[in-house]
Amino acid sequence: MENPVHDLSALFKQLGLPADQASIDRFIRDHSPLAPTCKLSEATFWNKAQAALLREELLEDADWAVVVDQLNVRLRG
Repeated sequence: MENPVHDLSALFKQLGLPADQASIDRFIRDHSPLAPTCKLSEATFWNKAQAALLREELLEDADWAVVVDQLNVRLRG
């Protein structure tokens, strides 16, 4: 498996969220665990633009898909 082109900090910046490690850890702690039946992009804590970005990146299997998957795993942990 290739290393992701982007990291969680870059994804959080794309989502318009604070992107330092403490903020990312706090976000994940505050929003975990995500219900097993809930798609990441359908979680209630995203705004419409954030949800669309996540959905599109996964559908397109874009460079961002690996890091979106990482976020998904961390939110379910």
